[in-house]
Amino acid sequence: MKTGLFYFFVIFVLLGVSTTSCNRNSKGSCCADSCCADAKADVLLKDYGAEPTVLDIDAYAMSNDNFRTALWTGTKLQVTLMSIPVGGDVGLEQHPDTDQFLRIEDGQASVMMGDTKESLTFTQTAEKDFAIIVPAGKWHNIVNTGDKPLKLYSIYSPVEHPHGTVHKTQEEAEEAEHHH
Repeated sequence: MKTGLFYFFVIFVLLGVSTTSCNRNSKGSCCADSCCADAKADVLLKDYGAEPTVLDIDAYAMSNDNFRTALWTGTKLQVTLMSIPVGGDVGLEQHPDTDQFLRIEDGQASVMMGDTKESLTFTQTAEKDFAIIVPAGKWHNIVNTGDKPLKLYSIYSPVEHPHGTVHKTQEEAEEAEHHH
């Protein structure tokens, strides 16, 4: 019975609490919309490193206008924020030794995965509050199919990008990957 309650609690925290996180800013006052100005004013986009950190992930994701911003880089895990323009994509990629978790905070997308870059046999639509889990070794891409920027965050394990990574555009990210 205790195990069942524990799993219920974990699911409640992951799905329930995070969907309401932007209804309040860090001062506890209510926001009128999902991207309120008060919550944005408290956001400092930087890599918080391997320090204990508590923040409103929704407010940070919604405030990020860069293609990629490293938010927290530890020794075994990394959190990045992404903003994908209308019609844009994350870019077809594969992480041979890295599992990846992504959560869409705003927008809608087409998610594709497969064993080779020529055969993305898994295709699914995802939108606000959806989680995407990419196993290590899977080729994948996420395309913004909506009418506004796709706002998401990604968790890598192990770390995928250097501490402090900021790529303003996809082109900048691709150039950095060639040198990384």
